[in-house]
Amino acid sequence: MRTSVKGLQDLEKKIGVRFRDKNLLQQALIHRSALREAQAFGNNERPEGELTNWRSALVQRDNLAAVARDLGLGEHLTMSKGEEASDGRNKDSTLANALEAVIGAVYLDQGMDAATVFCEKMILVRLRGLLAEGRDRDEKSRFQELAQEKLGITPHYDVITSSGPDHEKTFTCAVFVGDKKIAEGTGNSKQKAEQEAAKAALKAKKW
Repeated sequence: MRTSVKGLQDLEKKIGVRFRDKNLLQQALIHRSALREAQAFGNNERPEGELTNWRSALVQRDNLAAVARDLGLGEHLTMSKGEEASDGRNKDSTLANALEAVIGAVYLDQGMDAATVFCEKMILVRLRGLLAEGRDRDEKSRFQELAQEKLGITPHYDVITSSGPDHEKTFTCAVFVGDKKIAEGTGNSKQKAEQEAAKAALKAKKW
């Protein structure tokens, strides 16, 4: 079930943007799991893609998810019953993608200036703290630096499994230091799976 008109109005107040084309905001809130039920709109991977590069330049997934939680995006998402039953409304990946999609929707609806203001107000305010924590580098870069510093070895990644149709594949990648497998990660692209593996490796106590 899609977000109601009242729900969209409440969300517009939270994000500080009044959309000219409400369908763009509605589309940004449709998870791909609900695609069959929302064919008239498509899903939120379209507006998300408009500003993918902003994500890598500004923040990491868990921070985007934190912003999305502050805005209450999870409660407005349209998704399948199965996805919702698996706590889909609270998944970092889902929330981060939804926030990216909302940014893309703002850009498509009102242009770059409005999208920039949104990002400054909702995301850039967190940047100083992230930089202080060394979070400006992605997990792969951080793990590589750590492995090289401790062992003088550059980690490498291999795809362990892949499943699903071409438009919705899921990959599991493992990260190795030398011949030793340190951790695994899963994502909807090889790059995301590698980042998840590196993130798990950073948390591993022994390697």
